[in-house]
Amino acid sequence: MEMNKPRELQKEFFPATAMPDNAWWSALWPDPDGIVRTLGIEAGMTVVDLCCGDGYFTAPLAELVNGNVYALDIDPEMLNQARSEVERRGASVAEWLCADARDIAGLVPHEIDYVLIANTFHGVPDKTALAQAVWRVLKAGGRFAIVNWHQVAREQTTVLDKPRGPKTEMRMSPEQARAVVEPAGFQLTDLVELPPYHYGVIFQKP
Repeated sequence: MEMNKPRELQKEFFPATAMPDNAWWSALWPDPDGIVRTLGIEAGMTVVDLCCGDGYFTAPLAELVNGNVYALDIDPEMLNQARSEVERRGASVAEWLCADARDIAGLVPHEIDYVLIANTFHGVPDKTALAQAVWRVLKAGGRFAIVNWHQVAREQTTVLDKPRGPKTEMRMSPEQARAVVEPAGFQLTDLVELPPYHYGVIFQKP
């Protein structure tokens, strides 16, 4: 499908959220299918992979929910890589969206069961505003999951013998994530560990 263009004035990436080399994602998380299941995503759901990057989670999501995935990223090259990975697995998505994550409410149906954002939320300038946009697209009872690096020094999160992830000062604790998401109307329902260096906070729209 034709990809929508991002807003002209908001083409910048969120700070410290560039997509890394796929090789070290594989070293960090050798089982992306297991990660999405650990987050409570199930067959039959309609999901948004927000800031999907190169499709590391998009592909297993698409396979799990039989194509009921909206994959959104501001970088067209990342979307091309994600599309290739989804096709490699013989899966499909409902729509590819080249757009700013903050525009989500105007781009996907307001019938979404689950929104996932991984490794990007720390760089969002107005995190509560993004959570409000996500809230608008979710069904009642829908869930919003944020996968973040733990709030430890970057030097302690090594992958393939090098420090990885955002700068130490940009990292968020689960409590800090909760403090900026719950004002949008969400309730925290679960906190899951995603070893070795990540956690997932899962919120629900009442």
